[in-house]
Amino acid sequence: MKTILVVDDEPEIIRVTRGYLEQAGFRVLTASNGIIALHTFRADKPDLVILDINLPTPEGSPPLDGLDVARAIRQTPGTAAATPIILLTARVDEIDRILGLELGADDYVTKPFSPRELVARVRAVLRRGRLLDEEPERIQVGDLVIDTAAYSVTRDNEAIELTPTEFTLLQNLAAAPGRVFSREQLLDTLGPDYEGLARTIDSHIKNLRAKIEPDPRRPELILTVFGRGYKFNEQQ
Repeated sequence: MKTILVVDDEPEIIRVTRGYLEQAGFRVLTASNGIIALHTFRADKPDLVILDINLPTPEGSPPLDGLDVARAIRQTPGTAAATPIILLTARVDEIDRILGLELGADDYVTKPFSPRELVARVRAVLRRGRLLDEEPERIQVGDLVIDTAAYSVTRDNEAIELTPTEFTLLQNLAAAPGRVFSREQLLDTLGPDYEGLARTIDSHIKNLRAKIEPDPRRPELILTVFGRGYKFNEQQ
């Protein structure tokens, strides 16, 4: 049974979201602020985090909103750093969504939202992180190894922790070196349940380059094709 951590300061949202997720077969943990969220995350190691951006700060504590929590999760040592994150936001500015995605969030849902839609998003993100056993594949580019059967990426035998979204993008790009993918096509590889703008792909690619490129400022693996999209360097 997959465990979902829901972080929100609105009791009604917690109550409704918990009910729908438990009905869908998930175990649900909850937190009402960032401090409790990080403590629960580190203690229980959930499979996915649903995280409100606008979180209150307990009196006497340093400010800690949802973006701070997302940043702390991504800086966690080991495999927990790649735990999928779905952001909940009432903010309408696109910049807030882009910032969340640049921090490594896998998806976002705007309030008010349909609980059924949120459950569908949870399943979609978890599905992106679960590869089909009947289609094992190993892609090696120099000292970079993408093992889709083991759902792992290593460089020079050192593990690289990717989020499910990052892994899916890398897998699809590396499987077709030289092919130019538009941002819209890369969005399509994330599945029909992923709701994001073409611009969000740029944030995921930026994060991916930071993890796999020797020098992210001068990428050698994932190349930008100006005016068209991205491709995996066929000369590698």
